[in-house]
Amino acid sequence: PSLVSRGRRAVQEWTFVRGMCDRARFRKRPGLPIPKPITVAPPSPSPVSPLQGLLEVTRLVRAEENLPDLLGAIARTIADSLGYETVVVNLYRPAWDDFTVTTVLGSDAAQAALMGQVRSVAEWDTLICDRYARRGAYVVPMGSYDWETASYSYVPAAEPGDDADAWRPEDALFLPMRHSDGHLLGVLSVDEPVSRKRATDEELDVLVAVADHGALAIQAAQEAADAVRHRISLEQLLEVSSRLTAEPAADEILRAVCRGVRDALGFQNVAAQLIHPASGRLEARAAVGWDLDGEALSSAFEVSGCFLLPNDEAEKRLSHDSLPYVSHRNGRGPHAWDRHWLLVPLHNSAGAVIGLIWADEPEDRLLPSEEKLQALRIFANQAAAAIVSAAHQRELRFLADHDPLTRLLNRRAFVERLDAEVALAIRYRRTFGLVICDLDGFKLLNDQFGHAAGDEALQVFARILHAAVRKGDEAFRIGGDEFALVLAEAGEAEAREVIKRIADDVAGPRASFGIASCPDHARDPQALFRLADQALYEAKRTGSGLEFVA
Repeated sequence: PSLVSRGRRAVQEWTFVRGMCDRARFRKRPGLPIPKPITVAPPSPSPVSPLQGLLEVTRLVRAEENLPDLLGAIARTIADSLGYETVVVNLYRPAWDDFTVTTVLGSDAAQAALMGQVRSVAEWDTLICDRYARRGAYVVPMGSYDWETASYSYVPAAEPGDDADAWRPEDALFLPMRHSDGHLLGVLSVDEPVSRKRATDEELDVLVAVADHGALAIQAAQEAADAVRHRISLEQLLEVSSRLTAEPAADEILRAVCRGVRDALGFQNVAAQLIHPASGRLEARAAVGWDLDGEALSSAFEVSGCFLLPNDEAEKRLSHDSLPYVSHRNGRGPHAWDRHWLLVPLHNSAGAVIGLIWADEPEDRLLPSEEKLQALRIFANQAAAAIVSAAHQRELRFLADHDPLTRLLNRRAFVERLDAEVALAIRYRRTFGLVICDLDGFKLLNDQFGHAAGDEALQVFARILHAAVRKGDEAFRIGGDEFALVLAEAGEAEAREVIKRIADDVAGPRASFGIASCPDHARDPQALFRLADQALYEAKRTGSGLEFVA
């Protein structure tokens, strides 16, 4: 355009914008009525109407956050300002790798024929192609495409014009709406121009500009919705995480973790497993949906500290018969969840794996975003820390009255139990037996084979004692190689039976035993202990291995 025409257009645009601002100020003045809209015939195309469409769509980028409302507003803006009776929005669905009609602005016939229809990416590739490309739009004139092969189509019931530039009902005009990274967010289809003319190059330029602005609005709305979901997810996870340290046991922590991952991150099935310290195998401790067994995985599939595997890669690591579960909420295409495996290892403070979280059945049928994986990783770290902390607290409480080497009750617990048993025996006229024992030749064992061998002998002997006592009895390590047994309501015969079971299981160094009974031999805890200890030394002196208080 010449400098003069450019100047005219600038004056027209400024006049329009100034008028818009004046009307905005008029509407904001208190006490003045808002003018009612006046229905008029569609104006002939002018530079002001396209500019209004561009400004309106630009406004929608910031004004509308709800995606359905946004798409409807874009369609109305195109129809009103650019003069088209039918405007259709085809929106891309990542979970299915296709496009579905989400918005139809037009006649009842158009809405009935188009709303909810689905077109594959491959079919769109035959329409959004170089053959029909024109100034950024895709113009499909009558007779150039076989609509009988299309998954759906709509031909308006309108009479075509007579001249060469007249619009034909079989014409199609598509405007791609692309993400800033280039992939298609959707396709705008405009039809039935009010002018009954095919679009000129200038009109196509405006339509393409409007579609570009619409794409920005859609991208902004989708990203805003994703950000809101991500924020809500993090808030929910943080709320659950804040309560994890208050849970007393690992199973309770893991149950809270499973519920948190399900509710915050949208996985219908979640299982948590810990490695059993004895077997080294994973065992299910909590689940939402199922209980599972797992295998170690390669770091080649690690994403943000999580392991995301395609199903075929999982099948390579496990036999087909041993696969415990196959996803049901699967989609199609490169962005869809398709029987994937999502595993998040739990690490202790030293970096060793102590368990894992397994998540499946995503509600949106999509592969998790990196942000979602990062949130899951953070949550797993907090869960692992809570599990380790709970284990440390349990261990501290355990060690308050247990011996760390043999895991038997310690001397402090023995003194409390002995005092309580003596009081109960005197009050209720009951009898109980006190056994003091140790390993013969324990010092020699330590000297010849070292303290590691001595510790192992103590551990073995402690396990034998624990297995030999009856229900209600208790075994204690009271110092060095010295142990004690409190045998509730036991006389000499019951005590001999317990000691025989112990002696039969002891291999290697022999053990010696001294036994005293309350209230027969003493009615005071210290005196009872002293008598049983004297009987032990008498058994060692005589070599009998077992002595009762005379």
